Amino acid sequence: MRRPIKSLAYFTVLIFGFLLWASSSVAQREYVNPTDAHKFIGMEETVCGIVASATYAIRSRGKPTLLNLDQAYPDEIFTVVIWGSDRSKFKNPPETFLKGKRICVTGIIETYRGKPQIVVRSPDQITVQSQ
Repeated sequence: MRRPIKSLAYFTVLIFGFLLWASSSVAQREYVNPTDAHKFIGMEETVCGIVASATYAIRSRGKPTLLNLDQAYPDEIFTVVIWGSDRSKFKNPPETFLKGKRICVTGIIETYRGKPQIVVRSPDQITVQSQ
């Protein structure tokens, strides 16, 4: 004869374990590679890569700082944009401090001239990863 209470307890533990696993998988969400960023236009994501080239375009309109991840300009595949009006929020000049480092940037992925980018308005959007 089967014991329904033990079966129910086993089933409950099994379901609880699955839900716990599923919720931890969501919490440990993967980042987006710069080469795949174009698939996430309009979405808030975290993109991680190595700053292959970095420029402070002081003579350009808006005085942007441009950080190109994984591939340098002019073959860039993903760009982090920091407008001149937001540069003072950074302790160190981003184009020198971040060049060559692996970073993760979080924000809305948009496009400029067909290439994906994230506009950074706060240093909190960028984290430097250990390599």
